[in-house]
Amino acid sequence: MNISLDLIEDKIEFFEADDLQTLEKKINEQIEHNKALLLHVHHVSHQMHVAENGKRFYSAVVHFKAKK
Repeated sequence: MNISLDLIEDKIEFFEADDLQTLEKKINEQIEHNKALLLHVHHVSHQMHVAENGKRFYSAVVHFKAKK
């Protein structure tokens, strides 16, 4: 049995929430998890959508990269 350990160099994760505070909390929790994998935040992109009924919807994409 061969075990191969490859280093994760790039990881992109998507997040969504009904309010900005929840979105930020989800992203911060994942940042802490990815620190164990030696990944740091390289780039964050976010959007807000307003539905016809006026409800706001927040989403974000976070690009993590390996620390060098």
